[in-house]
Amino acid sequence: MAAKMRLVSTLREYESLEELLLDKDLAALGDSYVNFVYSLAMSRKHKRPVGAKVENQILAKAVAKSGLRKFLPHRVDRHTRGNAAEALLVFAWLRDLIEFEDCTRVLSREDDTAEAFASLLRDVLRKLGVADEDR
Repeated sequence: MAAKMRLVSTLREYESLEELLLDKDLAALGDSYVNFVYSLAMSRKHKRPVGAKVENQILAKAVAKSGLRKFLPHRVDRHTRGNAAEALLVFAWLRDLIEFEDCTRVLSREDDTAEAFASLLRDVLRKLGVADEDR
């Protein structure tokens, strides 16, 4: 089968970006996606198989660096910020806003993991038309 299979039909419609970012089911899928793409990036970088888990602290930093934080409620913990990053990244992949290979490339070339994820998040925000252009 040459055509890509995507699960877009499984996604619900969201009234706002905040609603998408706070979707715990989407974040759970995003957790698997983020850890898998990061593991493949680290495998590429180190030229050997690597199974890695991205810590919420890293993703929370990426949320702050990317400008995504302003789309979340004021009082959210680090775990919720990490979940928001995971939800947005898997949503973007499912909607063909980002390519899996592009994610692994960005993550494997950048030494600062939080900055690499921030770059991916900024790219998604730009494609959604909500990014700050002065960043």
